[in-house]
Amino acid sequence: MKAPMRGPDDEKVWLTMNSTTVSAELGLRLVVPDRTTVPLLAGLSYTAEDPYAIRMAFHVGNDEPVEWIFARELLTVGIVRRVGDGDVQVWPARSDGERTLHISLTSPFGQALFEVPLAPLTEFLHRTYELVPAGREVDFMDLDEELTNMLWSS
Repeated sequence: MKAPMRGPDDEKVWLTMNSTTVSAELGLRLVVPDRTTVPLLAGLSYTAEDPYAIRMAFHVGNDEPVEWIFARELLTVGIVRRVGDGDVQVWPARSDGERTLHISLTSPFGQALFEVPLAPLTEFLHRTYELVPAGREVDFMDLDEELTNMLWSS
């Protein structure tokens, strides 16, 4: 199922959902040092097979997207209060009267601050919780496979 949602500047944001995955493409803004913003496109994906994680791919120019993996709970809690330690911090904000989520990312290569429109992000998160309810994540994991992967990768 693919359904349009409204994003920043009334642009359409696409949300796709099936029995095991939820994905969305939405516009967000990179906040640059002089506090101006640069519009970007990000792809979000969630799968029941990895129920704690949300992948966000930032499309920057013609290069391959830069992908970060977030805890679903981190983004959810970040809607109401500042959360996160170290490399990833998330907090609610307002930008030009619009409710947004700020995501601050730090790596050895630098730091970036993103403004994400709250409405399409909360719709995406809502769909992930329809797919895998909070507290039921372990029911969707193959613990034997996870243990095998951990043992063989060390």
